[in-house]
Amino acid sequence: MGYDIERFVGYVNEGLLCSICRDVLEDPLQAPCEHAFCTACIHGWLVHHSNCPEDRQMIDVSLLRPLYRYMKNDLNRLQLHCKNREYGCEMVCSLESIDRHERECEYSQIPCSNAGCTVQIERRNLDSHLAVCEYRSRECPNGCGYTILSAEDTQHNCVAELRTELELLRSEMICRVEEAKHEMESRLDSQRRHMVQKESILQNEIEELKSQMSRMMSDVRSLMAAERQHRQELEQAELEKREL
Repeated sequence: MGYDIERFVGYVNEGLLCSICRDVLEDPLQAPCEHAFCTACIHGWLVHHSNCPEDRQMIDVSLLRPLYRYMKNDLNRLQLHCKNREYGCEMVCSLESIDRHERECEYSQIPCSNAGCTVQIERRNLDSHLAVCEYRSRECPNGCGYTILSAEDTQHNCVAELRTELELLRSEMICRVEEAKHEMESRLDSQRRHMVQKESILQNEIEELKSQMSRMMSDVRSLMAAERQHRQELEQAELEKREL
């Protein structure tokens, strides 16, 4: 949507009006047929149509271009009232600088910065509102360190608040201890399973070594028996040789 034409001072050229909303162009774009539109207006139009709302020529989003420079300059020089005129602001400035002014305007309606407060207040009156806002907060004057709202002044009890805080801290500590305990138990279980697995592997390796040792001893005994047999055969052959 464009800027309300009623806000402008003096004559506004017809070429500076949006062809859709008929207000003064805001963030303007121009079609190849040279009709100009607010960006929001033409994008909304092209969702349901594929032509220019003025002359019905076919257009596409990709064909839209920024406004001619001379038209943009004419647009920026237009003078208009601040949108907060109804609240008392009498500022009249160029369209080019109106956004900057309205962001800082003392008559702008802004929300109270205190959490929970729904009051909308003029920027110039914000400080005076904050001084009396029922949602304003401050630190307990008795030194307990608790932040209280003004509305809670009469209900605030330092001992009760500190006791509540202590209970919360105790509960948090218990939870952390339980979490640490569970984590340690989980780690111990994991290490225990790992050690059992390791022990099983080592036991299997020992059994395999024993089996290999047994086979080696059997082979050694076989070799020794073969050697004795061979020696006896040699001795027998030697005896036969002598007899011959």
